[in-house]
Formats: sequence, C-alpha cells, structure tokens
Amino acid sequence: MQVYLNGTFLDQDKALVSVSDRGFVFGDGVYEVTRVVEGKFFMEKEHLVRLDEGLNGLKIDLDSDTKKQIPEISRELIKRNGQADDEASVYLQITRGAVWPRTHTFPDPPVKPTLYLSSGKFSPHTDLHQSGVDTIKVPDVRWARCNLKTINLLPNTLAKQQAIDAGVNSAVMVRDGVITESPNANIFGVRDGELYTYPASNYILSGITRSAVTTIAKNLGIPLHFNPIREDELYTFDELFFSGTTTDIQPINRVDGKVIGSGKPGAIVKSIQKAYSEMLHSL
Repeated sequence: MQVYLNGTFLDQDKALVSVSDRGFVFGDGVYEVTRVVEGKFFMEKEHLVRLDEGLNGLKIDLDSDTKKQIPEISRELIKRNGQADDEASVYLQITRGAVWPRTHTFPDPPVKPTLYLSSGKFSPHTDLHQSGVDTIKVPDVRWARCNLKTINLLPNTLAKQQAIDAGVNSAVMVRDGVITESPNANIFGVRDGELYTYPASNYILSGITRSAVTTIAKNLGIPLHFNPIREDELYTFDELFFSGTTTDIQPINRVDGKVIGSGKPGAIVKSIQKAYSEMLHSL
C-alpha cells in the first residue's frame, strides 16, 4: 500500500517519521477520516473546514499551498492503491513537526508540520446497522476541548476497550450526569418521534455524519432538539443510535444490559439509515 508523507508517495513500510516528531512525543496534532464511494469524497468540504478549525485551535501553521493540495493528494492516493472504484476511507494527519530538544512550549522558530495520508478499503458494518448493538456506560474523562479532532485519543481508546472487555460493541460516555457521545461517534436519542442530541460545544466532537443526520431530520420533518440526554432519563427513550464516518447510522439496543425501547432498531433510525445511504451513494 502507498501512503503520502511530507511531499512523497511511498510504500507504507518505508514511511518513516522522526522520533522527535511532536505527534509521537506529545500527541500534538489533528486528523480527519473521509469516506470515499467510487472515487467520490463524501462531505469533503466539511472535513476540510473542521481540519482548519483543529489546526487553528492547536495553532499549527500549515501553509496554504499545501492545504490546497490535500484533495488532489487524496485522490491520487486512492488511485495508486486501487480504491477509486469501490468504497474506501482516507486518513489524514498533521502534527506540529519534528524538533529537538523536547520541550512543552512550541518550537521557536516554528518547524514544518508533518503531513501524512493513508487510505484503505472500507466495508460498511451492514449487519450491525440491521441488528443494532449493545453498549455500556462509562465516565467521560476526556479533556474539555473535545471539539478539536486531535490525535490524543487515549481516553477514547480506554473507553472503547472497556466496552470490548465487557463483551459489547461500544460505550456511551457520561459527563456531569448527561450523555455526551461514544469514543468514536455522536449519539442521538428518539422519544415520541422526535430527535435529541448533545448541543455543539467543547465537550463533544460535532461530527460530519452528525451534520448529515440534522439535514436528513429536517428533510424528513423529524423535530430535532439540541438538548443533552440525561443519564437518569436514558431508558425513557424509544430509540438510540450512533452516527459517524465509519460507523454510519448504528442503532443501540441495550445500555448496561437494559433495553432501549423495543430492544431492536426502530422506525425513526431505519428512516434515517435509508436517507443517509441514499445521500452517501448519490454523490
């Protein structure tokens, strides 16, 4: 497989990054994952806008010419990897760059950021979309800048692993008595035919697929409330589902062993799944 690293396409096993790269020693960087369907990039503009927000939030200065080349690089990458005629995903990561000695302050003068892209074939989790998944609740112990899509994902990884160790698919994260999101997806609840989700803030990463769901809800005439779902009211909801770039629209059947609604995907999530699939494949 080919990857792109700092201006060069090369074999993945030959791609090397300095041990003094701040992404390696500090987790000092941002990333994006973009879905590709038959060579067409889904909501690419939105991903690039969020990438800019992350770079600005971390004060990483990637020159404008390189930013403009990212779409072209991404397309060349899936072409080289033989993924332009099928479903794929492109991973993009930018770190502050390599500098020595290691210090907590930013390099002065600044160094050139490290730009890395890879791609892979993507197979939707169709069986889970149809059956739904079980989850557990875990405390949301992440930092208070979750709106920045940084590569510092240890709390997310620990939460996801806790779910796997418990024998379920994923976790529902709880902060101050309310549901925020999952380790790698946003969460929506359905009650009396209306949608509820955590408001955009620094406590969640407002996902690109989440944005698609809000558009779908509007088009389908489903009322949408940007109100947090309280932990103590979770089991009063008729439906619950995740949304994410690689998650798609994934129904949740149980949380901590307790059934949500009927315990199987409901009418609202099915209608959103159908509309999302049409959106994804009508590029």
